[in-house]
Amino acid sequence: MRRLAVPLFVLSLGCSHAAELSPWDQILGSVGLQAGTGPGRRIFVVAETASGPPEEWQARAKEGGVAILQGDSAIGRSLGYTPTAERVTVRSVQDLLRPQVEIVWEHAVESPVFRIPSGATVFAREPGSGAPLVAGHRFGDGAVLWTAVTPGRRGWERFPFLLQALGSMGLEPPFRSNRLWAFFDSSYRTRADPDYLAARWKLAGIRGLHVAAWHFHEPDPQRDLYLRNLIQSCHRKGILVYAWLELPHVSERFWLDHPEWREQTALLQDAHLDWRKLMNLLNRECFAAASAGVRSLLERFGWDGVNLAELYFESLQGHENPSRFTPMNQEVRKEFLQAAGFDPIALFDRDSPLQIAANPQGLRRFLDYRAGLARRMQQEWLGVVAEAKRGKPDLDVVLTHVDDQFDSGMRDAVGADARAALASLAGHDLTFLIEDPATVWNLGPERYGDIAGKYARLTSRPERLAVDLNIVERYQDVYPTKKQAGAELYQLVNQAALAFPRVALYFEHSIQPDDAVWLSSAAAAARRYARQGGGYIVESPRGVGVRWQGAALVNGKPWPVSDGETVWLPAGRHSLARASSQPGLRLLDLSADFTSASSLPRGLEFTYHSSARAIALFSARPSALYLDGAPVSLVPVEAGEKMAFWLPSGRHTVRAEGPAD
Repeated sequence: MRRLAVPLFVLSLGCSHAAELSPWDQILGSVGLQAGTGPGRRIFVVAETASGPPEEWQARAKEGGVAILQGDSAIGRSLGYTPTAERVTVRSVQDLLRPQVEIVWEHAVESPVFRIPSGATVFAREPGSGAPLVAGHRFGDGAVLWTAVTPGRRGWERFPFLLQALGSMGLEPPFRSNRLWAFFDSSYRTRADPDYLAARWKLAGIRGLHVAAWHFHEPDPQRDLYLRNLIQSCHRKGILVYAWLELPHVSERFWLDHPEWREQTALLQDAHLDWRKLMNLLNRECFAAASAGVRSLLERFGWDGVNLAELYFESLQGHENPSRFTPMNQEVRKEFLQAAGFDPIALFDRDSPLQIAANPQGLRRFLDYRAGLARRMQQEWLGVVAEAKRGKPDLDVVLTHVDDQFDSGMRDAVGADARAALASLAGHDLTFLIEDPATVWNLGPERYGDIAGKYARLTSRPERLAVDLNIVERYQDVYPTKKQAGAELYQLVNQAALAFPRVALYFEHSIQPDDAVWLSSAAAAARRYARQGGGYIVESPRGVGVRWQGAALVNGKPWPVSDGETVWLPAGRHSLARASSQPGLRLLDLSADFTSASSLPRGLEFTYHSSARAIALFSARPSALYLDGAPVSLVPVEAGEKMAFWLPSGRHTVRAEGPAD
């Protein structure tokens, strides 16, 4: 399908005060688009009271613009969107692009029933009456999108899939990102082809895949072959692969084989909580067996990193739910008894004088002990990972830690103390991945700026902070969808990407394919895209890909970082203009953050930094490669690979010489 080229001018993106923006500013801005009616701007929102003859607005659309209409307007009537005397009360919506998604409005709205022009596509309707609520059609070289009522104050309360409707009529966002992380559990993808999955992840802008490693804790020929094929498929697409650990869950087999090491709840029951089956890692025999298995797991596969995730305790209800409250194993009880003078199980004994109601000081002491124990366990397991890293020096390390600064109740609920953890981890070179707790999943995208500010004050290395967005069904009363989707998802990702250097998504399977299409655009976090002379000015805090056909000049010089459809720019402010021809050797893709690049007479040079080893894909096989001025061997990503090669972690300058004449 022919796409609509929509240039943007004087585009200012990423406002942290989303409430100050109009609904359409929030919808379009989340993927790098902007409405406007100034010279050259090609997306315009026509208010119901818009002035000017309808012919003027029609001409703008026909000449390649996109007109967005709301309700009853003169231009809408001129195009065939006319109200009738009939009325309808809208409480829910059936979106024909996503008919399986239940869409419910928090507040019902009464609207006229509209007639729409013949040939228009209905994108959403009121399910009872069938009255059209969102429709659109191609118009000359442009398009028209119409909604019966406004999309809501924040842009996603009523029609979550407006961007998909615009996309179906040919509109494309200008920016892309390749900086996302995503979590992957193979139990949801047992029959999916790894090459297909890797290609889909690449289009979604995923650079790092965190694979549920507990399924592979014990060697198994069939499962091991699957994982090796998955890692190879990801590497061929320039995607790095991390071992995602969920200790104290070790593996299903470990749980079945060692009932004597199972964690206990405050009801002295085995701690099988949701899908996690928790083990008593304070028991030295259990720790020795589990750590040996983890070391073997990290050695057997070509991991690029390891994620030590959620190593603390259950549950969100804390001590108020004894059936989920951990740890209460023998080692914990003995250790606390020696320190505090009483067995902590007494806190949950209704017949004990030391029960919680009569012993609030004792409860406070145990909750503080529990948070300290979680830090000790994190330190111990980081030591295990450090041992593996000695054999794999490029192995990246991530610690996923639930937020307790924005929601301070999480410290007592699960034993997570981010302030203390960051202080104790100062000597470790790792990414601190902050998990959004379930208690705040109903809040809006603006929270990510607040969360980032709280954590930036706790560390001297804010560049190593990241945030984990849980894209799952929420337990709260939420509208319009139980799971974040469409415009809400894009705003969440966009605001998170503006606030944090890295954004992770839990999990890739929970994001629908038509949501994934523009996910990389939401993560791009560009701040400005403006015409200047015959080119553009682009500003981005962390680097961005600009959709661009053919060769480009960046800051007036030939630019070698492009695949012919996307020009990749480093962080900062850069000018972008057309060039007559492509450089002889180009960097098509890089799984790292590059800070500069230049085209050379016989090749190219670029600088980059990466906490993991990196994959560089060239347009042709270099004849020579120099790292920080010294010649190095070309190490292919896989046997027979001619253009994709490994680069080490850290900060480096690479010079690649083109193929020999």
